[in-house]
Amino acid sequence: MAIVSDEQVIKVLRQYNPWWRNPLAIKEENKPQKRLAYYEALRMISHKTIRRFAVLSGARRVGKTTIMYQMMNSLIDEGVSPKNILYVSFDNPIVKLVNVETVLSIYESLYPIEGTRYIFLDEIQYTEHWELWMKVIYDSRKDIRLTATGSASPILEKGSTDSGTGRWSILKIPTMSFYEYCRLLQIEEPILPDNLRLTKLVKMSKAELGDLMDRFAPLEVHFNRYLMIGGFPELVLSDDDVYAQRMLREDVVDKVIKRDVLTLFNIRSPLLMEKLFLYLCMNSTEIFSVTTAAKELENTSASTIDSYIEALEMSNLIYLSKPMDVGSKGALKGKPKIYIADAAIRNAVLMIDDVLSDERELGAMVETTVYKHIVSFYQGSTAQLGYFRKAKDNQKEVDVVIELPREKILCEVKYRNNSHIPATDAIVELCKDESAKVTSAFLITKQLDDFGIAKHETQVPILRVPAIAFLYLLGKAEADGQNGKM
Repeated sequence: MAIVSDEQVIKVLRQYNPWWRNPLAIKEENKPQKRLAYYEALRMISHKTIRRFAVLSGARRVGKTTIMYQMMNSLIDEGVSPKNILYVSFDNPIVKLVNVETVLSIYESLYPIEGTRYIFLDEIQYTEHWELWMKVIYDSRKDIRLTATGSASPILEKGSTDSGTGRWSILKIPTMSFYEYCRLLQIEEPILPDNLRLTKLVKMSKAELGDLMDRFAPLEVHFNRYLMIGGFPELVLSDDDVYAQRMLREDVVDKVIKRDVLTLFNIRSPLLMEKLFLYLCMNSTEIFSVTTAAKELENTSASTIDSYIEALEMSNLIYLSKPMDVGSKGALKGKPKIYIADAAIRNAVLMIDDVLSDERELGAMVETTVYKHIVSFYQGSTAQLGYFRKAKDNQKEVDVVIELPREKILCEVKYRNNSHIPATDAIVELCKDESAKVTSAFLITKQLDDFGIAKHETQVPILRVPAIAFLYLLGKAEADGQNGKM
């Protein structure tokens, strides 16, 4: 006897799909603000000649389900019958007890109709052997176009390696950029030149740059809130920032660490995992030593820490930035830097009251935010991202290195009242070094009046750009479809 009856599953499916009865019901779930992943996923499942499933991977509350609803709304607007669209979440306790095949079978028994079916499976990692079912569906059901989401990308990526090649593509969804944050809140946009790119700012005069930076002044107060609340759409729209941070801890961090990660990765010590994540929050933006962490955290093994780090990374809670060689200076090897997926997560976990007045804490927040924006901007490109630290002088570092076949871009965050850097700074030395083959360099500053070419004689000019402008322009370029072209 089955644990769950067909009638129980049908009841859940009808609740999830009210547009079967009323096509306008989808409008109630739809949000006007659309992210880049929406366009990419919709294009993928609607392509006339290339059939490919789309898998959306990202942390909880980044908007994966919203993107699905927007896709379904677009399909209905384009004339697809609502009954040809199925949405189901495998995070539902009833649905968890059945598999993908059972859900599809029950759905098709309800509506035995012809034509292309559009299937949307939310939090698919909670159903066993999901990758096998997706493979079978892809190979045997040419009439099905499928979109799935998962908060834990590890499972998804491993599945794609095993059986998803050529069948589905994974679209990673980070938290919202600062530009998307402003758009969501309907903040008046600064008037900017057409097709403005960060790498083109170096050709602008001092007066032109000054005029440009003045246009970002109204965004300063919004930028500080963005750092505190982060890029989680629902929380951005909240009118209670303290409560929003609490929800961030409970819904994003606690649920992932205490449920998702433990369930999906067979974590033996939940307490150690919690301690490790707290440790990472306290040491975010710093070079991470597995052996040091293993000693400081219950004197556990380095292999255990390694496996827990992998689980956190693949659950979209952290980024790992690897060391990179630049020029002939000799780079530090092996040890990554750790970034929390969103600066607001770190704020919520550590609960630091005066973070906006603490220069060191504020600098870590902005560096985290810069790295997140750059990762998102170059997603899907051939870019290699990491950091540079000189092996013989570990005080000399460049926060972010972006390497493309024909470009090498350096970004150094100096979010403080005085952004002056000496001639011996790593970014200056590398911009003097012809063998480094640097094409662009940015010094990301705090004050809107702190901009222009740095006063160092280098092969490549170092452009000082206020963080607000840098992040807004990067996010806007991505939203405009110019991602990967800084």
